[in-house]
Amino acid sequence: MTLRDAVRSASNTVSREAREEACISSDPTEDRRRRAQSFARVIDSEVGGTWMRRSRGLERDFERGGIYLKFEGDNPTGTQKDRIAFAHVLDAIERGFHTIAYATCGNYGVAVALAAKLAGLRCEIFVPAGYHTKRLKEMEDLGGRLHRPEGTYEDVVAHSSRVAKRNGWYDANPGKQNSTLQLRAYAHIAQEIFEDLRRVPDVVAVPVSNGTLLAGIHQGFAELLARGTIDKLPRMIAASSTHKNPIVSSFLAGSRTCQDLRPEQIRETTINEPLINWHSFDGQEALDAIFASGGTARHISDEKMRKMSAYLSSKEALQVLPASTAGLIALLELSDPTNELSVAVLTAKR
Repeated sequence: MTLRDAVRSASNTVSREAREEACISSDPTEDRRRRAQSFARVIDSEVGGTWMRRSRGLERDFERGGIYLKFEGDNPTGTQKDRIAFAHVLDAIERGFHTIAYATCGNYGVAVALAAKLAGLRCEIFVPAGYHTKRLKEMEDLGGRLHRPEGTYEDVVAHSSRVAKRNGWYDANPGKQNSTLQLRAYAHIAQEIFEDLRRVPDVVAVPVSNGTLLAGIHQGFAELLARGTIDKLPRMIAASSTHKNPIVSSFLAGSRTCQDLRPEQIRETTINEPLINWHSFDGQEALDAIFASGGTARHISDEKMRKMSAYLSSKEALQVLPASTAGLIALLELSDPTNELSVAVLTAKR
Protein backbone atom coordinates (compact mmCIF):
# COMPACT_ATOMS: atom_id res chain seq x y z
CA MET A 1 0.00 0.00 0.00
CA THR A 2 1.34 3.41 -0.94
CA LEU A 3 -0.26 6.32 0.86
CA ARG A 4 0.76 9.92 0.46
CA ASP A 5 -0.02 11.94 3.55
CA ALA A 6 2.26 14.34 1.73
CA VAL A 7 2.89 18.06 1.79
CA ARG A 8 5.16 18.42 -1.20
CA SER A 9 5.95 22.12 -0.99
CA ALA A 10 6.79 22.55 2.71
CA SER A 11 10.24 23.93 3.42
CA ASN A 12 10.60 22.45 6.92
CA THR A 13 12.69 25.48 7.81
CA VAL A 14 12.37 28.45 10.12
CA SER A 15 13.61 32.02 10.07
CA ARG A 16 17.10 33.17 10.94
CA GLU A 17 15.74 34.65 14.17
CA ALA A 18 14.27 31.28 15.15
CA ARG A 19 17.48 29.45 14.26
CA GLU A 20 19.41 31.78 16.54
CA GLU A 21 17.00 31.06 19.39
CA ALA A 22 17.37 27.35 18.64
CA CYS A 23 21.08 27.58 19.36
CA ILE A 24 20.00 28.06 22.97
CA SER A 25 16.92 25.79 23.07
CA SER A 26 18.85 22.86 21.55
CA ASP A 27 21.91 23.18 23.82
CA PRO A 28 21.77 20.48 26.54
CA THR A 29 24.31 22.37 28.63
CA GLU A 30 21.98 25.36 28.97
CA ASP A 31 19.63 25.82 31.92
CA ARG A 32 16.28 24.13 31.26
CA ARG A 33 14.31 27.29 31.96
CA ARG A 34 16.42 29.32 29.50
CA ARG A 35 16.03 26.60 26.87
CA ALA A 36 12.24 26.65 27.33
CA GLN A 37 12.12 30.43 27.09
CA SER A 38 14.10 30.37 23.85
CA PHE A 39 11.90 27.65 22.38
CA ALA A 40 8.78 29.60 23.34
CA ARG A 41 10.18 32.48 21.29
CA VAL A 42 10.68 30.08 18.37
CA ILE A 43 6.99 29.20 18.61
CA ASP A 44 5.95 32.85 18.77
CA SER A 45 8.07 33.58 15.70
CA GLU A 46 7.14 30.59 13.53
CA VAL A 47 3.96 28.78 14.53
CA GLY A 48 0.37 29.97 14.21
CA GLY A 49 -0.71 33.43 13.19
CA THR A 50 -1.57 31.90 9.83
CA TRP A 51 -3.27 34.10 7.27
CA MET A 52 -6.97 34.36 6.56
CA ARG A 53 -8.55 36.06 3.58
CA ARG A 54 -11.91 36.53 1.98
CA SER A 55 -12.56 34.53 -1.17
CA ARG A 56 -14.69 36.59 -3.51
CA GLY A 57 -14.08 34.00 -6.21
CA LEU A 58 -15.79 31.28 -4.16
CA GLU A 59 -18.58 33.67 -3.26
CA ARG A 60 -19.24 34.42 -6.92
CA ASP A 61 -18.79 30.91 -8.31
CA PHE A 62 -20.87 29.20 -5.59
CA GLU A 63 -23.31 32.09 -4.99
CA ARG A 64 -22.47 32.38 -1.32
CA GLY A 65 -21.86 35.38 0.91
CA GLY A 66 -18.89 36.10 3.19
CA ILE A 67 -16.51 33.13 2.79
CA TYR A 68 -13.11 33.35 4.46
CA LEU A 69 -10.28 30.83 4.12
CA LYS A 70 -7.97 30.16 7.09
CA PHE A 71 -4.80 28.59 5.65
CA GLU A 72 -2.80 26.43 8.04
CA GLY A 73 -0.31 25.52 5.32
CA ASP A 74 1.53 28.68 6.37
CA ASN A 75 3.12 26.79 9.30
CA PRO A 76 6.78 25.62 9.04
CA THR A 77 6.09 22.06 7.85
CA GLY A 78 2.95 22.97 5.93
CA THR A 79 0.14 21.82 8.21
CA GLN A 80 -1.82 22.63 11.35
CA LYS A 81 0.09 19.82 13.10
CA ASP A 82 2.93 22.25 13.84
CA ARG A 83 0.72 23.87 16.48
CA ILE A 84 0.49 20.74 18.62
CA ALA A 85 3.95 19.42 17.72
CA PHE A 86 5.75 22.54 18.96
CA ALA A 87 3.51 22.69 22.04
CA HIS A 88 4.49 19.11 22.95
CA VAL A 89 8.19 19.79 22.48
CA LEU A 90 8.01 22.87 24.71
CA ASP A 91 6.25 20.76 27.35
CA ALA A 92 8.97 18.11 27.02
CA ILE A 93 11.72 20.70 27.57
CA GLU A 94 9.96 22.16 30.60
CA ARG A 95 9.54 18.70 32.14
CA GLY A 96 13.15 17.69 31.55
CA PHE A 97 12.72 15.01 28.89
CA HIS A 98 15.51 14.23 26.42
CA THR A 99 13.54 12.02 23.99
CA ILE A 100 10.10 12.39 22.44
CA ALA A 101 8.14 9.50 20.91
CA TYR A 102 4.88 9.23 18.96
CA ALA A 103 3.03 7.47 16.16
CA THR A 104 2.26 9.10 12.83
CA CYS A 105 1.28 8.46 9.24
CA GLY A 106 3.10 11.48 7.87
CA ASN A 107 2.48 15.15 8.57
CA TYR A 108 2.60 15.04 12.37
CA GLY A 109 5.82 13.07 12.12
CA VAL A 110 7.60 15.83 10.24
CA ALA A 111 6.18 18.54 12.51
CA VAL A 112 7.45 16.92 15.70
CA ALA A 113 10.78 16.00 14.09
CA LEU A 114 11.44 19.64 13.17
CA ALA A 115 10.41 20.89 16.59
CA ALA A 116 12.53 18.25 18.32
CA LYS A 117 15.55 19.20 16.23
CA LEU A 118 15.17 22.86 17.20
CA ALA A 119 14.93 21.79 20.84
CA GLY A 120 17.80 19.29 20.85
CA LEU A 121 15.56 16.32 21.66
CA ARG A 122 15.95 12.80 20.32
CA CYS A 123 12.94 11.84 18.22
CA GLU A 124 11.53 8.28 18.03
CA ILE A 125 8.92 8.00 15.29
CA PHE A 126 6.58 5.02 14.92
CA VAL A 127 4.98 4.63 11.48
CA PRO A 128 2.71 1.66 10.63
CA ALA A 129 4.57 -0.76 8.36
CA GLY A 130 1.79 -0.58 5.74
CA TYR A 131 2.07 3.18 5.36
CA HIS A 132 4.43 4.69 2.83
CA THR A 133 4.85 8.41 2.40
CA LYS A 134 7.48 10.67 0.91
CA ARG A 135 7.59 12.42 4.27
CA LEU A 136 9.52 9.48 5.81
CA LYS A 137 12.73 10.83 4.32
CA GLU A 138 11.94 14.28 5.69
CA MET A 139 11.56 12.81 9.19
CA GLU A 140 14.93 11.11 8.90
CA ASP A 141 16.58 14.21 7.43
CA LEU A 142 15.38 16.13 10.49
CA GLY A 143 17.03 13.60 12.79
CA GLY A 144 14.10 11.32 13.58
CA ARG A 145 14.63 7.59 14.09
CA LEU A 146 11.97 5.50 12.37
CA HIS A 147 10.29 2.36 13.72
CA ARG A 148 7.90 0.38 11.48
CA PRO A 149 5.68 -1.90 13.59
CA GLU A 150 2.81 -3.85 12.06
CA GLY A 151 -0.79 -2.84 12.66
CA THR A 152 -3.20 0.03 12.08
CA TYR A 153 -2.41 3.59 13.05
CA GLU A 154 -4.46 3.11 16.21
CA ASP A 155 -2.47 -0.05 17.06
CA VAL A 156 0.81 1.79 16.58
CA VAL A 157 -0.29 4.68 18.80
CA ALA A 158 -0.86 2.18 21.62
CA HIS A 159 2.44 0.42 20.91
CA SER A 160 4.49 3.63 20.82
CA SER A 161 2.91 4.80 24.09
CA ARG A 162 3.94 1.55 25.77
CA VAL A 163 7.50 1.88 24.45
CA ALA A 164 7.68 5.51 25.60
CA LYS A 165 6.53 4.61 29.09
CA ARG A 166 8.98 1.72 29.34
CA ASN A 167 11.93 3.90 28.27
CA GLY A 168 11.03 7.06 30.14
CA TRP A 169 10.41 9.04 26.93
CA TYR A 170 7.95 11.89 26.45
CA ASP A 171 4.77 10.50 24.87
CA ALA A 172 3.39 12.91 22.23
CA ASN A 173 0.56 10.69 21.02
CA PRO A 174 -3.06 11.85 20.67
CA GLY A 175 -5.69 11.33 23.32
CA LYS A 176 -5.42 10.45 27.00
CA GLN A 177 -3.21 12.80 28.96
CA ASN A 178 -2.34 14.88 25.88
CA SER A 179 -5.83 16.01 24.87
CA THR A 180 -5.77 19.08 27.11
CA LEU A 181 -2.48 20.35 25.69
CA GLN A 182 -3.50 19.70 22.09
CA LEU A 183 -6.94 21.29 22.45
CA ARG A 184 -5.33 24.35 24.01
CA ALA A 185 -2.87 24.62 21.11
CA TYR A 186 -5.67 24.51 18.55
CA ALA A 187 -7.83 26.92 20.57
CA HIS A 188 -5.50 29.72 19.41
CA ILE A 189 -7.03 29.39 15.94
CA ALA A 190 -10.35 30.70 17.31
CA GLN A 191 -8.57 33.72 18.77
CA GLU A 192 -6.86 34.41 15.44
CA ILE A 193 -10.13 34.14 13.51
CA PHE A 194 -11.85 36.55 15.89
CA GLU A 195 -8.98 39.04 15.80
CA ASP A 196 -8.89 39.01 11.99
CA LEU A 197 -12.66 39.32 11.50
CA ARG A 198 -13.36 41.56 14.52
CA ARG A 199 -16.52 39.51 14.99
CA VAL A 200 -17.66 35.93 15.43
CA PRO A 201 -18.29 34.01 12.22
CA ASP A 202 -21.63 32.28 11.91
CA VAL A 203 -19.99 29.05 10.77
CA VAL A 204 -16.54 27.46 11.05
CA ALA A 205 -15.96 24.39 8.87
CA VAL A 206 -13.14 21.96 9.64
CA PRO A 207 -11.86 18.65 8.22
CA VAL A 208 -11.89 15.99 10.95
CA SER A 209 -9.80 12.91 11.63
CA ASN A 210 -9.13 12.48 15.36
CA GLY A 211 -11.36 15.48 15.99
CA THR A 212 -8.78 17.43 17.98
CA LEU A 213 -8.66 20.40 15.62
CA LEU A 214 -12.42 20.99 15.57
CA ALA A 215 -12.78 20.45 19.31
CA GLY A 216 -9.88 22.81 19.99
CA ILE A 217 -11.29 25.59 17.81
CA HIS A 218 -14.67 25.23 19.50
CA GLN A 219 -12.96 25.36 22.89
CA GLY A 220 -11.23 28.57 21.87
CA PHE A 221 -14.52 30.23 21.00
CA ALA A 222 -16.11 28.90 24.20
CA GLU A 223 -13.30 30.54 26.20
CA LEU A 224 -13.90 33.86 24.41
CA LEU A 225 -17.61 33.55 25.22
CA ALA A 226 -16.90 32.80 28.89
CA ARG A 227 -14.72 35.92 29.12
CA GLY A 228 -17.45 38.07 27.60
CA THR A 229 -15.34 38.87 24.53
CA ILE A 230 -17.97 37.41 22.19
CA ASP A 231 -21.72 36.89 22.60
CA LYS A 232 -22.30 33.69 20.65
CA LEU A 233 -20.60 30.55 19.38
CA PRO A 234 -20.17 29.76 15.68
CA ARG A 235 -21.78 26.61 14.38
CA MET A 236 -19.12 23.96 13.81
CA ILE A 237 -19.22 21.91 10.63
CA ALA A 238 -17.22 18.67 10.55
CA ALA A 239 -16.35 16.98 7.28
CA SER A 240 -14.48 13.79 6.51
CA SER A 241 -14.11 10.94 4.07
CA THR A 242 -17.34 9.11 3.29
CA HIS A 243 -18.13 6.43 5.90
CA LYS A 244 -14.55 6.42 7.17
CA ASN A 245 -14.65 8.65 10.23
CA PRO A 246 -16.41 7.93 13.55
CA ILE A 247 -17.26 11.58 14.30
CA VAL A 248 -19.18 12.23 11.10
CA SER A 249 -20.75 8.76 11.03
CA SER A 250 -21.89 9.06 14.66
CA PHE A 251 -23.42 12.49 14.14
CA LEU A 252 -25.29 11.44 11.02
CA ALA A 253 -26.59 8.38 12.87
CA GLY A 254 -27.99 10.68 15.56
CA SER A 255 -25.66 9.34 18.24
CA ARG A 256 -24.46 11.58 21.06
CA THR A 257 -21.65 9.07 21.68
CA CYS A 258 -18.77 8.77 19.23
CA GLN A 259 -18.93 5.18 18.08
CA ASP A 260 -15.88 3.38 16.67
CA LEU A 261 -16.08 2.00 13.16
CA ARG A 262 -15.01 -1.50 12.16
CA PRO A 263 -11.31 -1.45 11.20
CA GLU A 264 -11.76 -3.94 8.37
CA GLN A 265 -14.20 -1.59 6.65
CA ILE A 266 -11.68 1.26 6.41
CA ARG A 267 -9.97 1.62 3.05
CA GLU A 268 -7.28 4.27 2.59
CA THR A 269 -6.63 6.09 -0.64
CA THR A 270 -4.00 8.63 -1.63
CA ILE A 271 -6.62 11.35 -1.10
CA ASN A 272 -8.54 10.37 2.03
CA GLU A 273 -5.71 9.05 4.22
CA PRO A 274 -5.27 12.18 6.38
CA LEU A 275 -8.95 12.00 7.36
CA ILE A 276 -9.78 8.38 8.10
CA ASN A 277 -9.91 6.55 11.41
CA TRP A 278 -11.80 3.65 12.87
CA HIS A 279 -11.25 5.30 16.26
CA SER A 280 -11.01 9.10 16.67
CA PHE A 281 -8.94 9.85 19.78
CA ASP A 282 -10.74 13.12 20.52
CA GLY A 283 -13.89 12.11 18.70
CA GLN A 284 -16.20 12.55 21.67
CA GLU A 285 -14.94 16.08 22.27
CA ALA A 286 -15.48 16.93 18.61
CA LEU A 287 -18.95 15.37 18.54
CA ASP A 288 -19.91 17.28 21.70
CA ALA A 289 -18.71 20.49 20.05
CA ILE A 290 -20.85 19.92 16.97
CA PHE A 291 -23.97 19.36 19.06
CA ALA A 292 -23.22 22.18 21.52
CA SER A 293 -22.77 24.70 18.70
CA GLY A 294 -25.82 23.62 16.73
CA GLY A 295 -23.53 22.47 13.95
CA THR A 296 -23.55 19.55 11.59
CA ALA A 297 -21.33 17.02 9.79
CA ARG A 298 -20.99 15.71 6.27
CA HIS A 299 -19.37 12.91 4.29
CA ILE A 300 -17.16 14.12 1.42
CA SER A 301 -16.03 11.95 -1.48
CA ASP A 302 -12.48 11.68 -2.78
CA GLU A 303 -13.60 13.08 -6.13
CA LYS A 304 -15.07 16.21 -4.55
CA MET A 305 -11.88 16.81 -2.59
CA ARG A 306 -9.73 16.31 -5.67
CA LYS A 307 -11.83 18.75 -7.68
CA MET A 308 -11.84 21.39 -4.93
CA SER A 309 -8.06 21.16 -4.59
CA ALA A 310 -7.75 21.73 -8.33
CA TYR A 311 -10.24 24.61 -8.17
CA LEU A 312 -8.28 26.37 -5.41
CA SER A 313 -5.08 25.94 -7.39
CA SER A 314 -6.62 27.42 -10.52
CA LYS A 315 -8.85 30.15 -9.09
CA GLU A 316 -7.22 31.08 -5.78
CA ALA A 317 -3.52 30.29 -6.50
CA LEU A 318 -3.56 28.02 -3.44
CA GLN A 319 -1.83 24.64 -3.38
CA VAL A 320 -3.98 22.75 -0.87
CA LEU A 321 -3.91 19.07 0.02
CA PRO A 322 -7.20 17.56 -1.24
CA ALA A 323 -8.19 16.20 2.19
CA SER A 324 -7.78 19.71 3.60
CA THR A 325 -10.68 20.96 1.50
CA ALA A 326 -13.31 18.70 3.12
CA GLY A 327 -14.58 21.39 5.47
CA LEU A 328 -14.83 23.97 2.69
CA ILE A 329 -16.83 21.57 0.52
CA ALA A 330 -19.24 20.88 3.37
CA LEU A 331 -19.58 24.59 4.01
CA LEU A 332 -20.49 25.26 0.39
CA GLU A 333 -23.02 22.45 0.39
CA LEU A 334 -24.66 23.26 3.70
CA SER A 335 -24.37 26.93 4.60
CA ASP A 336 -26.90 29.71 4.06
CA PRO A 337 -26.12 31.12 0.61
CA THR A 338 -26.90 34.72 1.49
CA ASN A 339 -26.19 36.37 4.81
CA GLU A 340 -23.81 34.14 6.76
CA LEU A 341 -20.18 34.91 7.52
CA SER A 342 -18.25 31.65 7.24
CA VAL A 343 -14.70 30.44 7.76
CA ALA A 344 -13.29 27.26 6.23
CA VAL A 345 -10.06 25.96 7.75
CA LEU A 346 -7.67 24.56 5.12
CA THR A 347 -5.34 22.34 7.11
CA ALA A 348 -2.39 21.66 4.80
CA LYS A 349 -0.63 22.82 1.69
CA ARG A 350 -0.01 20.43 -1.15
